[in-house]
Amino acid sequence: MKSMRKEDEVRKGYFGTFGGSYVSEQLQPRLDELEAAFVSAMEDDLFAEEFARLLKEYVGRPSALTYCANISREYGGGRLFLKREDLNHTGAHKINNTIGQALLAKRMGKKELIAETGAGMHGTATATVAALMGMGCTIYMGEVDVHRQAPNVSRMKALGAEVVSVTHGQKTLKEAVDAALEAYVLNPETFYLLGSAVGPHPFPTMVRQFQSVIGKEAREQFLEREGKLPDQVLACVGGGSNAIGIFSSFLDDREVGIVGVEPAGRGLGTNEHAATLMKGNPGIIHGFRTYVLTDENGEPSPVYSISAGLDYPGVGPEHAFLMESGRVSYVSVTDDEAVDAFRVLCRLEGIIPALESSHAVAQALKILPELSRDKTVLVNLSGRGDKDLDSVLPLMGL
Repeated sequence: MKSMRKEDEVRKGYFGTFGGSYVSEQLQPRLDELEAAFVSAMEDDLFAEEFARLLKEYVGRPSALTYCANISREYGGGRLFLKREDLNHTGAHKINNTIGQALLAKRMGKKELIAETGAGMHGTATATVAALMGMGCTIYMGEVDVHRQAPNVSRMKALGAEVVSVTHGQKTLKEAVDAALEAYVLNPETFYLLGSAVGPHPFPTMVRQFQSVIGKEAREQFLEREGKLPDQVLACVGGGSNAIGIFSSFLDDREVGIVGVEPAGRGLGTNEHAATLMKGNPGIIHGFRTYVLTDENGEPSPVYSISAGLDYPGVGPEHAFLMESGRVSYVSVTDDEAVDAFRVLCRLEGIIPALESSHAVAQALKILPELSRDKTVLVNLSGRGDKDLDSVLPLMGL
C-alpha cells in the first residue's frame, strides 16, 4: 500500500509541471484534510488489510489474465493477452478505486458520497460501495449519457443512488464533473469520490494508488505464465485511471513498451474527437494543470467519442508527464476502429468489451501482425460491454 511513487512528483501533487491544486480558498482546506487522511491511511496496516480483503472477497480479485489464442492465430505475428477487469464485481476497473475511497470516507466519518460518471461504470461502482457501507449516494451524469447508458442508470437507481441529470453545456462528462465539484464545495459533509486520475491534488495520486492493484497483479501473472514481462502494455485513456493503474507497475521496466490509446472519434482532422494528448495544449481544467482541448477563447472545447467514458477535454496529469518524458507513447483510434475491435473480440474470443476498452484492443489489432511470434501484447480490458450494446448493435448491422 505504500508504493506511491513519490519520486515522480517533483513537488507535492505534481508530476513534472502537471497536476497541482488550482482551486478556491474555500475548497483547499477540504483537499488538505483529504490528503492528510489519505497519507494516514497509507501508513495504517489495518486499512491495507481491509482494502485487500474487500478486493478479494467482494470484488473477486485477482482478475484473470486471458490469452487470446484465436485472435493471435487469426492476425498472425505477436500474441495477445487481456487483463480482465471486465470480470470484476460491477463489470469494470472502477470498483477498485471506489472501494479504496469509500473506506477513506468512512475513516473520515463521512456519510454521503457524491460522484460524477460518464459511461456509468464509476457511478455504478460508487452506488455499490455506498450500499455496502451504508452511505447516501448522489451521482451526477450528463443528460446525453443518461440516455445512451440507460442500463447503468437503472443499476445505480436499483442500488439506492440518486441520479442527477446535468442539462447544461454538452451534457456529458465534463459537465458532470462541474456539477459534482460544485456540490462538493456547497456541502462540506460530503465526500467526493472522483472516478478518474484527474482533478486537484490529492485525487490523481489517490486514484493511481487504488488502481495500481491492476498492474501489480498483471505483472505477477504474466511472469508466472510466460516467464518474462510483456513486450507492450496498452490501455485506453480518457481521464486515464485504468491506464495508470496498469502502467504503474511497468514504468521502471524500460524494455516494456507502454502505449495509451485516446479516442480519435470521427477523425483527428475534425473537431469531433477527444484526443487530448494528441491535439491539446497545456492548461488548467477542474483544478489541475494538464493537457486540455480548448476553443479559440482558451476554454475547454466540446469533445466527442462514441464511448461515453472517454469524451473528456482533459487527461490525468501523470499521463501528461509521461508523454512529455517520452516514457509512454500515446496514439489514437477512431470510432469505426473501436467498433470493429468490439466485433472481433466478440466473434473470435466470446468476450464483449466496453467501447472504452475496445479502443485499446483496436490498437493491439493494428500492431499484432507486425510482431514476431515470440512478442507479446498485454491489453487492459477495463470493462465489459453490456452497457454499449444498444449503441453498437445497429453499427454492426444487427
